[in-house]
Amino acid sequence: MELKPGMSALVTGGASGIGKALCIAFARRGLFVTVVDFSEENGREVATLVQKENSKFHGDLRIPSSIFVKCDVSNADNLAACFEKHVQTYNGLDICINCAGIANKTLVYDDTSDGTRTWRHAVNVNLVAVIDGTRIASQIMRNQKKPGVIINIGSAAGGVVMFTRSLSPLKRHGVRVNVLCPEFVQTNMAEQMSRKVIDSSGGYLEMEDVVNGTFELIQDESKAGACLWITKRRGMEYWPTPEEQRKYMVNPNKSKRMLTNNIYPSIRMPEFFEKIVVHTLSHNFRNATRLERVQLRFPIKAHSALVKIIYAGVNASDVNFSSGRYFSGNPKETASRLPFDAGFEGVGIVAAVGDSVSHIKVGTPVALMTFGSYAEFTEVPAKHLLPVPRPDPEVVAMLTSGLTASISLEKAGQMTSGQVVLVTAAAGGTGQFAVQVS
Repeated sequence: MELKPGMSALVTGGASGIGKALCIAFARRGLFVTVVDFSEENGREVATLVQKENSKFHGDLRIPSSIFVKCDVSNADNLAACFEKHVQTYNGLDICINCAGIANKTLVYDDTSDGTRTWRHAVNVNLVAVIDGTRIASQIMRNQKKPGVIINIGSAAGGVVMFTRSLSPLKRHGVRVNVLCPEFVQTNMAEQMSRKVIDSSGGYLEMEDVVNGTFELIQDESKAGACLWITKRRGMEYWPTPEEQRKYMVNPNKSKRMLTNNIYPSIRMPEFFEKIVVHTLSHNFRNATRLERVQLRFPIKAHSALVKIIYAGVNASDVNFSSGRYFSGNPKETASRLPFDAGFEGVGIVAAVGDSVSHIKVGTPVALMTFGSYAEFTEVPAKHLLPVPRPDPEVVAMLTSGLTASISLEKAGQMTSGQVVLVTAAAGGTGQFAVQVS
C-alpha cells in the first residue's frame, strides 16, 4: 500500500512510545490520524502535534486532521466506539495500528490476587485488545471494499504472533494483517524492564528502526500474516526465516521423492539395549518406571519391523498411561498387565524386518504411534509404521497434535474453504497445527 496524503490511520496506544512515534510519522506523510489512548493529556498533545505536521499537506479542512479518543482498549465496547468515531470523521479506515500495551511487574506465581489489576489486565490489554482491534478493523475494511492494512505490535513470541500469522487468508479480501516485534525501544514501558536484560540484548533500538519496519509491512503488498522481528544485534528479519521455512515446510512433491530415495545405512545391532518399563501403577511417572537393559532378540516376528528410535515424544498423558487409566477393566485386571513398556510415539529408522514385510525396507525413516517408544529399539507391527521424509524431532509433534488438529477440523468438523475457524489456545501444540491446517 502506497501511503498518500488524505489516507487515514487509527493508532491505539498513540499517546506515548511507539504509538506516538507512528502517529507523527503518519502525519509527516499527510495521513489523518485518530490517537487512541487512556491518557487524555498526552493523547491530546499528540493529536496537536499531528495537526501541526499535517498542515504542510492540507490547507483549509472542514474536519480536524487528527482527533483524540480516550479509551480503555480492554473494554470492547469502548474500543468499537473509537473505530466508529474514526470512520464517521474520515469516511473510512486505511490503516490500523494495534499498539496499546502495558507492563506487569508482578510475577504470576507470586500474585495472590485474581489478576484484575495485574496479569489478567495485562493479558486483556496486550492480547485480547489486539484481537478485538483486528476484528473490528478488518470488518470495517472488508465492508468498505478497498485495501486496508492492520499492524499488530507484539513481543517476539506469544499469542499476538500466532494470531496474526493465522490471518494471512484475509489478503484475499484486500486486508493484510502483519505483526511487528521490536525487541526493546526506550519507552516508558521498556524502562520498567531490568537494565541487565536490555543490555544483554545489545541495548535499546532506535525508534526510527521501528517506524521503518512498520512502513515496510504496510507498503510491501506481498506481506500478509508476516512477522517482522527487529533486534539491536541482528536488525530486521522475518520469522520464520527462509532457513526455517525450508526445514519445516516440506514441498509435497519433494517429500514423495524423499520417501523412496531417503534410505539410511544399515544399523549396527547391539546385543543389548535399554528401555523404560512401567513396573507399578502410579501417577508419579518416576516412581512407576525403571530403566531396564534387555537382550535384542531375533528373528523379528512375521509382519513386524524393528525400529531404532531416534526421538520419542513426551506427553502429559504419560502419567495416565503409567497409572493404567488407558486400559479397560478394573484395577486388578489393569495391574495384571504389568510390567509394560512406556512411551506413546516416536520417530526412527527401520533396522530389520520380519517375514512378509515388503512395503518398508531396512533404512527407511518411519514414525510410529504405539506403546514402547521409550526405548532404543522397539518391535512394531509393520502396518503401524508411517514412512516419513526424515527422522526429525518435528515429526513426533505431528503424530498426536497434528493428527488431533487434522481429524478435528477435516473429519469431525468437515471444514471447507471460506469458513471461519476459532482456535483457542492457538499457541499450544495442537492449537498451532489447527491454525496451520485452517
